[in-house]
Amino acid sequence: MMSSGVGSPQGLMDNVEVAQQIEFVGNHVAHTDKMRLTIQSDVESFGALYSQCAKCAQNLQQVQEMVSSVAGTQPEVVRKLKLEMESFEQQLRAKSYNLKSSICAYINKLNESLNMISPIQAYVIDKVLVQWKREQQLVGNGYNHKTDIVSIQKWCEKLCDLIWITRSHIKEAENFRSTLSFYVRYFELQQSSEIINILLEMTVQYLSSLIASTFIIITQPPQVLKTNTRFVAEVRLLIGGKLNIQLTSPMVKVSIVNESQANQIIGRNKPDRESCGELLNCTGKMEYRHDLRQLSAYFRNMQLKKIKRADKKGTDSVMDEKFSILFSSKFCIGNELQFEVWNLSLPVVVIVHGNQEAHAWATVTWDNAFAEPGRIPFKVPDKVPWTNVATALSMKFSAVTGRGLSDESLIFLAEKVFRMQNMDFNHMILSWSLFCKELLPQRNFSFWDWFYAVMKLTKEHLKGPWTDGAIMGFIRKSDAEELLTRYATGTFLLRFSDSELGGLTVAWTASNHCETYSLHPFSAKDLSIRNLADRLLDLTYLTKLYPDIDKNQAFGKYYTPTPNIGSSGPNNGYVKPLLVTRVPGLDGSSTNSNPNTPQSHMCYVNSPENCINRKTSSVFSEPMTTLLAFGNDSSDMDFSSNENNLPSVNDVFYQQ
Repeated sequence: MMSSGVGSPQGLMDNVEVAQQIEFVGNHVAHTDKMRLTIQSDVESFGALYSQCAKCAQNLQQVQEMVSSVAGTQPEVVRKLKLEMESFEQQLRAKSYNLKSSICAYINKLNESLNMISPIQAYVIDKVLVQWKREQQLVGNGYNHKTDIVSIQKWCEKLCDLIWITRSHIKEAENFRSTLSFYVRYFELQQSSEIINILLEMTVQYLSSLIASTFIIITQPPQVLKTNTRFVAEVRLLIGGKLNIQLTSPMVKVSIVNESQANQIIGRNKPDRESCGELLNCTGKMEYRHDLRQLSAYFRNMQLKKIKRADKKGTDSVMDEKFSILFSSKFCIGNELQFEVWNLSLPVVVIVHGNQEAHAWATVTWDNAFAEPGRIPFKVPDKVPWTNVATALSMKFSAVTGRGLSDESLIFLAEKVFRMQNMDFNHMILSWSLFCKELLPQRNFSFWDWFYAVMKLTKEHLKGPWTDGAIMGFIRKSDAEELLTRYATGTFLLRFSDSELGGLTVAWTASNHCETYSLHPFSAKDLSIRNLADRLLDLTYLTKLYPDIDKNQAFGKYYTPTPNIGSSGPNNGYVKPLLVTRVPGLDGSSTNSNPNTPQSHMCYVNSPENCINRKTSSVFSEPMTTLLAFGNDSSDMDFSSNENNLPSVNDVFYQQ
């Protein structure tokens, strides 16, 4: 039984306690080593005494032979030798009894050592390392890794040391037994031999479990994997340095497997030649870095050339199918132990075109968020509580854009995904189908398509303002209009479009406080041509960001600096034009109102018919982009060609 000084796995609560328990076992193993040294000394003393006894027995035999063949030999010599022989035999019996007791106690201590190691190793492998792997999966959704792999490696290395030392101590016990078995007359430990064999087998099992569990994928392959695209991965054996495995330079092989093949591998706990695709650069050697004490294989240029997909079921698409990258290796420890290790990567969705990316990320995000540790690959619930989905969406959005989602934003998303309003969503269950399969009402895209497009737009073009809190984003058009009518003319807010994928619209109050205007949503293409801050600066009637923040204060740091009138143009004689956003009929000036921006010498403005569409309580307008050119001489502008990135006529009169 395990000593009361070591708690059960449930009792190991933090890093400090794990370290304390390992130290406790280390002290126990050190005490066992002292017992070994004492027994070794006693065995040597026993051997010396046995040699003296044997010599005395030889002398006695010789004297007795002389007594029988030669008359007159002194019988006193025989008597003394017999007394001496009896003394030696008494000492040997006493020492053999003590040694037998000592070796039995020593073997019991070794058994205790293994019993003490077992729950700690189980905790580190089954709890801490599994938690690290779970967190690694959640990192794909934006989770901040909390469990430190460096600490886990240190614990595993210490456990490896303790197992290996205990194994050597068990072998010493066998040596003691085998050495003393020579003195069969005085020493019999047949039962101890059986126990020793059992303990040796236990050390092999513990070591095998530790090695297999610490062969980890430290850098996961991309979970959305595009064919013919280079990717990297890294595997590490946490205890490899302790076992000097690098001396044999083991190779790591990589392949890709589907769900069925992954299940077969787990079922027999051994990889074979499973593969459902062709990987390039898929073998690597494990190398040891002494400075970091890391034995790892790093793959820098892997590529997936081909993939063989399973037959589709029902409404499943190729973006619903999950694969895994399989890493495997074989190596020996010394000349007696051989190990085969393997590990499966996190689920991977294979795509061949960028338009498959959104749905692929839906599959990955759902799997990362709701997969249970130790599941059958790649099972995941089809329905989950909305509160869990909300947490996952906020985590993902925060990781991608720099700021998570407010409670109000999550309510908006719940209303959107469930297609209902004014409900208590905290106890509602969301299905995978509603999440990313079924189209939103009167739309040609799903909830996830819309959410992913918003997230992508924010990441690529709105990250700064979003992180600052300048973009409200998740609010219905009617709610935005209701908010704005309570505030001064020119107050505006920014929200994500309901009707456009990846669109951001501007809503603001009109002069009579009863009407609101909404611009046609800016797309990623629009914002790549002219950023949001500059577009808001162009619209002079937008003055206050909701509720009462000066526009320049909110967006000033994102304005693009404009050239001075007096500055000379580039060496090639051209100056760069500036695109300006206008809404005909609402903007009384075609020039930039920024006091730091000079007036232009040239202004080419597209002026079609007024595009304002007046409605009962709002105006939906399409902004226009006009071209302002800055320079000392208008003759510097050459519209006869597109040289030096000068905009074409279509660009000059570009209309959103």
